[in-house]
Amino acid sequence: MTRQRVLLRSAGLAVAAALALPAASPAKIAELGQLADRVRGACPENCQAVSRTTGYQAKVGPDRGLYRAPEDGRIVAWTIALGKPGPKQTAFFMERLGGAPQATVVVLEPQKKLVRRVVAKAPLQTLTDYFGQVVQFPLERSLPIKKGQYVGLTVPTWAPALQIGLGADTSWRASRARDSCGDTSTQSALLGSRIAVPFACLFKTARLTYSATLITNPTKQARAARR
Repeated sequence: MTRQRVLLRSAGLAVAAALALPAASPAKIAELGQLADRVRGACPENCQAVSRTTGYQAKVGPDRGLYRAPEDGRIVAWTIALGKPGPKQTAFFMERLGGAPQATVVVLEPQKKLVRRVVAKAPLQTLTDYFGQVVQFPLERSLPIKKGQYVGLTVPTWAPALQIGLGADTSWRASRARDSCGDTSTQSALLGSRIAVPFACLFKTARLTYSATLITNPTKQARAARR
């Protein structure tokens, strides 16, 4: 399937605004969870969807920190590579999983015993018009993120954003209780007042097909040099 890349409201402008700093600043751009061309949601073949949960990628092969901020900074945009479910598949998911497909990204602070706490979140986006495409959503208000925090994907309904059939060394975690990993109908997404839970469920051989654009903060040394 040929994928079309869609940039909404010019991600370039969002990055340029975030980098509107004096030339001495060492602010950098990094893509957390960089999506290769082959990464996409599985639909329509063997169509599976992320449903009613918040998740983050634990590892892809040997890489364990793809979605963890290497430095303090701000998330200025996020990207999702969607599969293309057919009309019957779409109707099936919409009927059973709460309506139109929606998703957003959240910043997660690690706690003890695999608990993750939401410290920032972006507005929800409806995904129906972007099936089969790679779409980027620049943020009007960027999300602060600290070194070591994760960027997760929150899906209150469903999203064709799951690549399957990968190696056993690739896995993602979901915000479900350990005894409810197979429960895709109960809402477990971190929304509203529900902001901190154990990410007890680990799903192997699959990848969440999203990424986030990070602009790092200027270092203390650079800020001091400008004074």
